[in-house]
Amino acid sequence: MRVAVTYPPLRAPDGVSQATLGQNRQFQWFHNPSYIYPMIPASLATLLSKNDFETAWMDGIAEEWSFEQYLAEMKKFQPDLLFIETKTPTVKQYWKIIGQMKEMFPNCKFVLYGDHVTAMPEESMRNSLVDFVITGGDYDFLGLSIAKSLRNGAELRAGIYYRDSEGKIANSGKFDLVGKLDELPWIDRELTKWWMYGEFLYKRTPFTYTLAGRDCPYGKCTFCSWTTIAPRFKVRTPQNLLDEIGFLIEHYGIREIFDDTGTFPIGGYMQEFCEGMIERGYNKKIYFDCNFRFDYFNPKLAQTMKSAGFRWMKMGLESANQETVNRLRKKSEIGLVAEKCRIAKNAGLEVHLTIMVGYPWETKQDALNTVNLAKYLMREGLADTLQGTVVIPYPGTPLYDQAVENGWLTVPPGEWERYGMTEPVLHVPDMKPDEVMKMAHSIYSGVIHPKFIWKVLRDIKGTEDIAYLYRSARALMGHLFDFKGTRTSDEPGKSN
Repeated sequence: MRVAVTYPPLRAPDGVSQATLGQNRQFQWFHNPSYIYPMIPASLATLLSKNDFETAWMDGIAEEWSFEQYLAEMKKFQPDLLFIETKTPTVKQYWKIIGQMKEMFPNCKFVLYGDHVTAMPEESMRNSLVDFVITGGDYDFLGLSIAKSLRNGAELRAGIYYRDSEGKIANSGKFDLVGKLDELPWIDRELTKWWMYGEFLYKRTPFTYTLAGRDCPYGKCTFCSWTTIAPRFKVRTPQNLLDEIGFLIEHYGIREIFDDTGTFPIGGYMQEFCEGMIERGYNKKIYFDCNFRFDYFNPKLAQTMKSAGFRWMKMGLESANQETVNRLRKKSEIGLVAEKCRIAKNAGLEVHLTIMVGYPWETKQDALNTVNLAKYLMREGLADTLQGTVVIPYPGTPLYDQAVENGWLTVPPGEWERYGMTEPVLHVPDMKPDEVMKMAHSIYSGVIHPKFIWKVLRDIKGTEDIAYLYRSARALMGHLFDFKGTRTSDEPGKSN
């Protein structure tokens, strides 16, 4: 039985910007994309292969294939079962792609998974020829269940929508997330082409990713898609993660790792992990990076992380306005952000800020406050890099439910192609849509300041820093073109 875990390619109208899909992070069209390793789909492909399915990994987005190239590869492979991860802005395109591919491969079964179809599984079953929809974030466990059911009639695990013998929509019950992560095999890096993936933020090569947990120990932020697919946080043991890191160092010569867990776990987990990094000597061999939270930081923890080999953290600033942070249930004190950044920097750690604009309760001045705080942190050397996005409420999140209830949406439900961050979809009291996009643009343009540039040049110590600076500059220039308000179409593999 031939199984493909795949991302059909999607491009923006200019033929340069590309979609960023993988692990259901916020969707955006990028002019200079970097492709983050989709760890759970990669785990799905590995699990299928380990269970004697002939498995292909076909990430047409990261491969930068044309849609015609993608179809040609599929014709060579002739899949019996095909898995596609989708996001709200791409779901309608994938409905059409599945219909097109059903004509080419009439006996192939198609599966959609991701946060959008978790929130609205029957929508895709009604509007496309998809055979199965996986709900929840355990794509690997449930994907293997579908494959085994088709091969030998095994019972489907809870969380799967399908068509019964009469063609009616049915399901196997509500997803339960009971799969234990330590029972999964480590990702087959060769099968899933690990070398294709990496963000501009790494300094050492070879670089790759790990995933300690799914997804965040806090798990309450109203805008986060993981509240839809992984409402219960679960982790691998520190021992299991450390063993994989050792394997990556030994077999691939890995010198830097980013752990893509929504927030790396703290407390006893962090202590055991850091002790293991030091005892095994991995802290001398690799840099280790992660997603983190401002409120977790204190001087002792920062120093422990630095000693264990941590280099940089992605930190969610989201907004400079405490009311907004409270509404998002983010549980951060904005007044302490600069202090927390200083703690990190004093320990020798680097900080990457994530920022959003376009909240329906914020004024233009509120948004400017956020942009200005980010500029201040960057210019004063309290943060090193940043990224800005426009607030998009995805179906299934509390923010989306609030938007519907309060009439904040400017785009009717169902026009999902417009949720691709090429325009705001939320009404902002005193800002026009193009002003919101310009505000997002200013997050990047604001760091081009003599003080910041001097700091960057001053910190160059060798070829790794020069290469890092080059990647960062390319990413920054790309982001300056990312908020132009380009609309997407529903034509498979294309936009207009």
